[in-house]
Amino acid sequence: MGNCLLRHKNDSDDEAKLEFGGGNVHVITSKESWDERMFEANKEGKIVVANFSASWCGPCRMITSLYAELSEKYPSLVFLTVDVDELMDFSSSWDIRATPTFFFLKDGQQLDKLVGANKPELQKKIIMFSESYKACQ
Repeated sequence: MGNCLLRHKNDSDDEAKLEFGGGNVHVITSKESWDERMFEANKEGKIVVANFSASWCGPCRMITSLYAELSEKYPSLVFLTVDVDELMDFSSSWDIRATPTFFFLKDGQQLDKLVGANKPELQKKIIMFSESYKACQ
């Protein structure tokens, strides 16, 4: 488990670029793409798992493959990833102080939050929200 305190991106970070996609993870590249995904999730009554990460962050790299795997295993949830360096203003509006930070959202409202790359806790929360979604169907 771990997390990275936020820092500013510099030119040498390009070689440390991380592929945040994979599985059923939607990489958010703009405020508009965030709004589109949130609208779709709200319309379908789905819970959103939003991962605020950074390409230079070791713990973010460590948890990326599990996050992608969980996105395939739990299609009843919508999995999003936001690169805090690519969308700095947007990320700061969520008061991100460390990466990775995971938000669990329903109808745009925060249900829960997890800071750090705690694999067992992330898995536990995703299972819990997936089961709560199924119970409501």
